[in-house]
Amino acid sequence: MGSRRHPNRSLLLFCLPALVVYALFKLFPAGAGLVYALTDWNGLNRDYDFVGLRNFAEIFHDRYYWDSVLFTCKYTAVMVVVSNVLALGLAVAIESRRRAKGFFRTVFYMPNMISMVIGGYMWMFIFTKVLYYLADNYGMKFLDRSWIGDPRYSFIAICVVAAWGAVGYLMIIYMAALQGVPRELKEAAAIDGAGGWISFWKIVLPMIRHAVTICVFWALNAGFQVFDVIYALTGGGPGRATQSVAINIYEEAFRGNIRYGYATAKSTVLFIIVLVITMLQLYLTGRKEQEL
Repeated sequence: MGSRRHPNRSLLLFCLPALVVYALFKLFPAGAGLVYALTDWNGLNRDYDFVGLRNFAEIFHDRYYWDSVLFTCKYTAVMVVVSNVLALGLAVAIESRRRAKGFFRTVFYMPNMISMVIGGYMWMFIFTKVLYYLADNYGMKFLDRSWIGDPRYSFIAICVVAAWGAVGYLMIIYMAALQGVPRELKEAAAIDGAGGWISFWKIVLPMIRHAVTICVFWALNAGFQVFDVIYALTGGGPGRATQSVAINIYEEAFRGNIRYGYATAKSTVLFIIVLVITMLQLYLTGRKEQEL
């Protein structure tokens, strides 16, 4: 009788360890961060004063912070489009093959098995050594650019490395969605005279829209939280030209005049921005899915 009255008790018990870990390492730090955002704590001393909303008021006059927000928005917009288009294209290309699917899946997924900090230093060597070597010895003068020192090209370098690290992961999601599209529908479209592009646009893409929602959601969150790629490649430079919000918060909390409370307030503002954008994205994509 007890198991009938409480059919979900066993499920809750199985989930309890994960819930405890999530509460300790996610929910509790988030709640503590909201408290520290209202103080002048420097992250070291035990004593600190409650300053209310003074940290948040200061943020509105912090030009460097809002410059980093604009850069992060630009980076996120580019990465959402580039990473999803490349990932979907690779997924379609690999799924259309009859042989060596496993090989290509492994090759394009391998960057996700490497820390992006390590990957960033690998690409640093490519941008500062290999490309110059190719430009000098093989006549590829278009590669002779200051890929790290020039803000115009450093942004391109960051996007290249970030896409290299993200496309493989998104590709797997798209491939799983493509495998769920009934073959009968594509065969019927081919019999009716629909070409490959029309079949993809009218049949395949609407049926994998849920995967598009997931991948766009993931790319948005990853874009606004980008840290490792920029830290490894440019460190936010030259100057502050490629400084993301996460880099700005990191420098506020751990470098120079350490202001942990102020940095936590910046993190709270970033959380609110990401929350609003994510809710808007989920609302728009969810509405489109309902229309289908």
